This record gives sequence, C-alpha cells and structure tokens, in this order.
Amino acid sequence: MQQRKITFIGAGNMAHAIITGLISAGYPANYITACSPTATNRDLLVKKYGINGKSDNSDASKHADVIILAVKPQIMETVCQPLKEQVNFANKLVLTIAAGIPVKRYQQYLAPNINLVRVMPNTPSLVGQGVSGLYAMDCVSEDDKTFATELMASVGKVFWLTNEATINDIIAVTGSAPAYFFLFMESMQQEAERLGFDSKTARELVLYTAQGSAALAASKSDLSFATLREQVTSKGGTTAKALEQFYQANLPQIVTNAMRAAIRRAEEMEKQF
Repeated sequence: MQQRKITFIGAGNMAHAIITGLISAGYPANYITACSPTATNRDLLVKKYGINGKSDNSDASKHADVIILAVKPQIMETVCQPLKEQVNFANKLVLTIAAGIPVKRYQQYLAPNINLVRVMPNTPSLVGQGVSGLYAMDCVSEDDKTFATELMASVGKVFWLTNEATINDIIAVTGSAPAYFFLFMESMQQEAERLGFDSKTARELVLYTAQGSAALAASKSDLSFATLREQVTSKGGTTAKALEQFYQANLPQIVTNAMRAAIRRAEEMEKQF
C-alpha cells in the first residue's frame, strides 16, 4: 500500500476502526493524524497506536495527502467551513464516510474541483469484517482509487459503485443490515430464555449458530442462499414448520419494506443537506 499522510477529521468508532486496520496492516503510525476538538477519543488513539493527534482540523489537513471526513452528517457543513477557507485541496484525496450528503454538497462545502470518494462502511469494520461501498467522482485517478481500495480493505471487503445513487442502496443492503441481523438474533435469544435457557447460554446458542451459518454459506459460495435454506429443510419436519410461520407473516416482504424504508430515509437526508 502506498504511504501517504492521512488526516482523520473525527476520532469516533469508524475512524478508530480504520486506524486499527491500517496499523494492523503495517501502515506507519507517524503517517496518521487523528483530529478532534475533544481529547478523549483522540488521545486514546494516540496512546494506543502512537499516531499523531491534533485539535486543529485545518492545520492537520494542510499537511495531509489524504483527508478522511469521519464526522456526523449533521455537523459536516460546520466542520468543513474552516477547511474551505484555509486548506488548498489541489492534489489531495478526500474520503467521506458520512451518509446522506451527496458529492455536489462537498463541492459547495470544500471546493468545486475536489477529488472526492464517498465511502459507506458498516459497523463490522470495527472487527475487520466490514463491507464498504465506494463511489468516486470522475476526476478521481485510478491511483487514488487504488489507494482508497487498499485503505478500506484494511477493515473488510470493498465494492465499487458505478453511480452515486447506489450509495443509498448499499446503505440498505450492508450499512443498516447489521441491525437487521441483531434484531433477529435478539428475538431468538428472548424466546430461548422463555424456553428456560439462562441469558448467557441463550446468547451463545444464537451467536454460534449465526456464526456457523455464515461460515457454512461462505464455504459454499457456489450455492444460493435459497439452496442452503432448502438443504436444512426436510419436508414436513421441524424447520419446515418454523419457516411456514415466517412465510405466513410475509417475512420476505417485510425485509423488502424495511430496506426500501432505509433507502427513502437516505434520500430524505440528501435533501436536508
């Protein structure tokens, strides 16, 4: 991986995850700077990994080759304003991991000719098992795209998107999806406890079953999820009876409705910024 000076604006969970991935991959700590007006998260990263820490976003950005905007969408414009006034973005690569803010807004927030990649990661990035969707403006070079790929590959799988609107779709498919699985697992644990298992055992039964199911699916990549489901389901058996309940409740349509709702919300957010 190329060694470029990287400045993170924001030192929250996702910045922490990416920095962890970079350091684990052997990226030099002295090439990484975490910026945050509050010292708590920033100093934790400095102490843990030996990276640089600063409170002045503009000063750190001036000396960076790559700037990663890792702040909440609601404060993005406020955070960007000083950068627009004080930083020359020529020859800098900017990555943003904020949902709901389209490229055209960053051209207003920072610079019309900004070299920008939108990144939509998900929370399993915190354990190096994330999925990130990336969309680059046409002006982004192949060299910069390769760097963005390698950077996000340090925390999981990377998928490039051909148009910006697909960012909203991948939010529904991967960004929000860990919560879908957690809700399903939560519901299974609650029923296991009602059946008499203690909380710890119930959680482990559900967790290890989920892990095993994912591992089995990964080991049989030539098989569809539908085929894997069929292989577990004997006609007239217990699994078939359980699945009947899901189909009677129209689970596939519920999933569709939920994912479409996530997309609509992402589209609404774009209109707010």
